[in-house]
Amino acid sequence: MSAEDKGTGKKEAITITNDKGRLTKEEIDRLVQEAEAAAEEDKLVKERVEAVNGLESYAYQVKNTLSDDEKVGDKLGAEDKETAEKAVKETLSWLDENRSTATKDEADEQQKALEKVIQPIMSKLYAAGGGPSEGGAGAEQPDHDEL
Repeated sequence: MSAEDKGTGKKEAITITNDKGRLTKEEIDRLVQEAEAAAEEDKLVKERVEAVNGLESYAYQVKNTLSDDEKVGDKLGAEDKETAEKAVKETLSWLDENRSTATKDEADEQQKALEKVIQPIMSKLYAAGGGPSEGGAGAEQPDHDEL
């Protein structure tokens, strides 16, 4: 290849090589192994974060549903509403204390515990025709529990 200075008209031949800063085969193999090891750890962290976020989302969804008197809040018995609110409060408190240290399994256990309290209350509400539905009160509900 050649280069020319347009101001002076001087020409020079130049050679471009790509041998500086290249990684050796051993360095490339080591980097690939480190990336594979990090990928597994990243997957576990992602699963943990998704479980914690799912628990938090569910807890807030229930809390908001309970506080919406037009949809559900005023249709629940005082005892059921208090039981559900207490369970949500305990779950949110657990999240505040354990968000950064909780494992995926611990978050899943907390969600199952909250669902165990909430689902019977909501099922009772739907059975009475008082739950929120697209077709209004008394609309046909699915015969299975939704997770």
